[in-house]
Order: sequence, then structure tokens, then C-alpha cells
Amino acid sequence: MDLLLFSADTSSETSLLLADEGVHAGFPSPAQDYMCNAIDLNKELIRHPETTFYARCVGDSMKDIGIDNGDLLIIDKSIEPQDGDIVVAYIDGNFTLKRIKMEHDGKSLWLMPENDEYKPIKVTEENSFIVWGVVTHNIKTQFRRQ
Repeated sequence: MDLLLFSADTSSETSLLLADEGVHAGFPSPAQDYMCNAIDLNKELIRHPETTFYARCVGDSMKDIGIDNGDLLIIDKSIEPQDGDIVVAYIDGNFTLKRIKMEHDGKSLWLMPENDEYKPIKVTEENSFIVWGVVTHNIKTQFRRQ
């Protein structure tokens, strides 16, 4: 899985109308005609602007948890990765998006795909490896079934 990386520009503010009563998946609510609150997605989604990046997902190794080809990821490099986090890792010269699995012995680390067509990657001392950042949000770019 490849990633196309972009820096996060939080210098601008774009306020969008907010349906603050939620969006009903059942019967429509007449209250939705009266949206008056606004939100700025930069403030909602980015906690650490200096260390936050966007990446476009390329590939399908994480599709079983809903991260699909073309999705936009928000990645924070300042977050310490924990067992089970979705991370962008840099291993042996390549970026990859995987779930991090830390063994209880504290010595073994795995990069786990979320698609049975891909094999887990065991990180060893021989690998050139860093966790580049932790994925904080996944923004879907497509809602239609293919």
C-alpha cells in the first residue's frame, strides 16, 4: 500500500453549516431546515497542526476496517503509537499503512493488514523502521458501492 503525503494547512478557517441536531437516518426532521451553527473542520479534526499531515490511501490492504483506496487520512506524528493503532510506518525505504501489534514480551512488533490477501509484517532488528505517525481520522472519498 502506497501513500501520497500532504502537509496540513491550517492557516485558513472555513466555517461550514452544522446540523447540530444530527442527521436522521430514518424519517427526515423538519428542524434540519434551521441550521445555524457552524464548525471549522481544521479545529475539529486537527489537534496538533505542526505535526499533522494528510495522506491519500493507495491500495486495499486495510479495506476490511473501512480504509479504502482513495480515502483521505489525517495523520498525527506527535502521538505515541499504542498497540492496536492504525499507523503510517516507514520500513526498509517504503511507507505502509497498517495496524500496529505489540507482543506482550515488549520485543516483537508486527504490522498487521486488514485484508486476508496480505500477510503480516514482522519488524525485526534488521529492518530500517519507524512509526511515522498515527492515523486519527479517515475521510471517505466515495460512498457509492462499486
